[in-house]
Amino acid sequence: PDMLSRLKISKKAHLILPTHRIIDAASEASKGKSKIGSTLKGIGPTYMDKTGRNGLRVGDILATDFIERFNALKTKHISFLKQFDFQYDPDQNEKEWLDAIEYMKQFEFIDGEYVINEFLDKNKKILAEGAQGSMLDIDFGSYPFVTSSSTACAGACIGLGVAPSKIGRVYGIFKAYCTRVGSGPFPTELNDSVGEELRQRGFEFGATTGRPRRTGWLDLIALKYAIMLSGVTELIMMKADVLDTFDTIKVATGYKVNGEYSEHVPFDTYAEIEPVYKEFAGWKKDLSQIKKEENLPYEFMKYVKFIEEETKVPVKIISLGPDREQTIIRED
Repeated sequence: PDMLSRLKISKKAHLILPTHRIIDAASEASKGKSKIGSTLKGIGPTYMDKTGRNGLRVGDILATDFIERFNALKTKHISFLKQFDFQYDPDQNEKEWLDAIEYMKQFEFIDGEYVINEFLDKNKKILAEGAQGSMLDIDFGSYPFVTSSSTACAGACIGLGVAPSKIGRVYGIFKAYCTRVGSGPFPTELNDSVGEELRQRGFEFGATTGRPRRTGWLDLIALKYAIMLSGVTELIMMKADVLDTFDTIKVATGYKVNGEYSEHVPFDTYAEIEPVYKEFAGWKKDLSQIKKEENLPYEFMKYVKFIEEETKVPVKIISLGPDREQTIIRED
C-alpha cells in the first residue's frame, strides 16, 4: 500500500505496446551489420509514434474508448510489420500487457508538470535522474548509435515540464574508465586483456540485456563534451576501485581524426579516431576499504586532480565500491 500511495504516474507518459517491441526487433534484425544495439524494449518505435502523433499515453487508459484506440494503433503496426517477416500473435503478447494496464490503474495518474512545479514553489528539493549516457543523446550523441530522447540535462526540463531557470546543481556521474553497450564509436576501447580485466573487475554486463559491455580508458574529450552540454557543476567518480590492479592507467586527452589532431567530438561517427593518451602510474592498492580522503594513495589523487584541472569541475564524490558505505564525499 505504501508504494501505491507514493508512486504516481504522469498522464503524459507514452505507453509501449506489444507491437512496438516486435517492430523494434524486426527493424533491428533488418539492419544486419549496421545494428544500433537496441535493448529491444520497443522504446524507439514508441518514440516514432510519439513524434508521428499516433501514440497512446497513460492518461488515455481512463478514456472509455481506450481499447478501440489500442486496437486502431495495433492494426497500423500490424500492416507496417508486413514488410518484415515477423508474425504477431495477439494471444501470446496481449494478455500480459492488458493485465499490466489493469494493474497500473491502482496508481494515481497525475499531471506531473503541475505537481513538480508546485513542489518547486514550496522550495522542495527535487532530484531528477537522467537515463543513459550523454553520448546516447538523440541530438548530440554518436548518431545513429543513440537512444530516442535527450539524455543531456536539458532533457529533464522537457521530460518533467520544468523551466531551465529552475535547475540548480547538475551532477555529472562518470566512471573512472569508459564503457559502452551496443554499437557505435568508442575511441578508447580496449579489445585486449586489459579491456577484459576492466570488464570482469567492473562486472560490466548490460543491466537490461546481460550483454558484455565494451570497455576502455577514460575519454576526456567525451567527458568535457558531456560537461559542456549539461552545464555540469560537480562530478561524481564511480568505480575507481576497478582500476586498483593496473600498473599504468591511460586517459585520452585528444584525438587524431582521420590523421588530424582534434579536441572535439567529430560529427562523423564513422571517422577513423585514434586517441592521444596521457599515462599515469597506477596506485596498485585496494581502494575499496579506504574511508577517508587523506588515506587515498598519492597516485590516485594525482589522477583525480588531473581530471579536475582538465574539466575545470570539482570531483565532489568518489565511489570505491558497490556498497553505500564505500563512498567518499569530499569537503569544499
